[in-house]
Amino acid sequence: MNNTITAPTIEYGTLAPMLLIFGAAVLGVLVEAFAPRYLRKSIHVPLTLLSLAGGFLLVIVQAAANGPAKAAVAMGAVAVDGPALFIWGVILVLAFVSVLLVNDEGHFVASAAAVPGSAEEEEAETTGGAHTEVYPLILFAVGGMLLFPASNDLLIMFVALEVMSLPLYLLCGLARRRRLLSQEASMKYFLLGAFSSAFFLYGMAMVYGFAGTVDLSGISEALSTGSVLDPLLLVGLALLGVGLMFKIGAAPFQAWKPDVYQGAPTPITALMASGVLVAAMGAVLRVFWVALGNLDWDWRPVMWGVAALTMVVGAILAITQTDIKRMLAYSSIAHAGFLLIGVMATFDAAAQNAKSLSAILFYLVVYGITTVGAFAVVTLVRDAGGEAGHLSRWAGLGKRSPILAGVFAFFLLAFAGIPLTSGFFGKYAVFTAALSSGAERGDSMGAWMTGLVVVGVIASAIAAFFYVRVIVLMFFSEPAADGPTIAAPSVGTVAVIAVSLLVTVFVGLYPQPVLDLASSAASGLFIR
Repeated sequence: MNNTITAPTIEYGTLAPMLLIFGAAVLGVLVEAFAPRYLRKSIHVPLTLLSLAGGFLLVIVQAAANGPAKAAVAMGAVAVDGPALFIWGVILVLAFVSVLLVNDEGHFVASAAAVPGSAEEEEAETTGGAHTEVYPLILFAVGGMLLFPASNDLLIMFVALEVMSLPLYLLCGLARRRRLLSQEASMKYFLLGAFSSAFFLYGMAMVYGFAGTVDLSGISEALSTGSVLDPLLLVGLALLGVGLMFKIGAAPFQAWKPDVYQGAPTPITALMASGVLVAAMGAVLRVFWVALGNLDWDWRPVMWGVAALTMVVGAILAITQTDIKRMLAYSSIAHAGFLLIGVMATFDAAAQNAKSLSAILFYLVVYGITTVGAFAVVTLVRDAGGEAGHLSRWAGLGKRSPILAGVFAFFLLAFAGIPLTSGFFGKYAVFTAALSSGAERGDSMGAWMTGLVVVGVIASAIAAFFYVRVIVLMFFSEPAADGPTIAAPSVGTVAVIAVSLLVTVFVGLYPQPVLDLASSAASGLFIR
């Protein structure tokens, strides 16, 4: 009788991009612990940028040489399939450009432990204190973003959720200006995030009680043989949904987004609005399509209501905002609703599911790039108190700095989905996938899908109003005598704005290459 215990194998090559990011994060912690203070930033910046660029190259190499994994790796805990590789690439690109913004001076407080306005804070700023630990914190958050959408069981997904969220709670409270607002945002995000994590954890426990496993494919098999009206299952589904909807900012779980986006340092806001949304949407797709696909008649009506409410709430409440970052936060909420339309657009046919998935992946790319570019512009419009957040301060910006105002206006038009911008093709892809799914179903849910697309079109029209309102304010209003100044941009900020603009223009004129890339990634669907 052989009693030898075989050690589990971990496919390091498949996980190489994620392992590189976590390794760089650990190395960054060692730099913080042992390197002299004056050398830390000069080490952190190249280390962070090179690790993100290296991770992206590893994703490309893996996709080109080996292709997506055929089965889950790391003892079945991580599924590095086509959609996961695509999402990894998008997250690494968005993180790279966000770090270029972070590297700009003046975004982070010199000493977070000092009381705002105190002598200690003034001394820290005078001596040139800097929070260089933001770089390893960002790497840990990015590592969590990579693991979150690739998790093949709920327990690993919960761990990834916490690894992604905990560094962001800290980063949100490190703004150099308006420190009390930043600390309030950090505390709100932490408390509400803790509640959402608790909901997710309780939901996982309930689902485990029903299925006897936290493996996503195992849950799907249990659904095909067990009762779909089991109370443990239904309660677990609801709690899991609450935890996931919080992360994408879907209504009615969106209350944290405007406060956190407004108070956090703008480069961190850019990372959250792009990278976190991409990662969370990947996790939503994996849970609802892989684990709960056999339960779609139960979750689909609820998801319909959440998607419609999210689009309407985001579009209408954005009109009432007077702060530019809060307006962009509600815009992000509305876009989360548009993405949920794609989540709804599933059918029994694999071809239709691949079409819906490719539409979502395409939308995530174009929205993420445009979002980072928009927040990069926000970092440059400043007054005596820091960034000029109030919309009235943006009056006449087109006459003070026509190029910057024109770039920002183009980003806003892309958010609105105006033709010849990347945002138009993003919405078009999601809406057509939903209509195609509804037509193929031919049942009552198919009619409801058509109705959801109508709600999306109406929400887009409402959203266009507040985007155009900002454009009118910038170009058709007289600038105030004490209006904001345009900060001299760093090379990194110029690069971020230029790349975001070029991608938005190029995809708006010629979207097919990105659509083909998304279709190729989605063709194999998720590992089950």
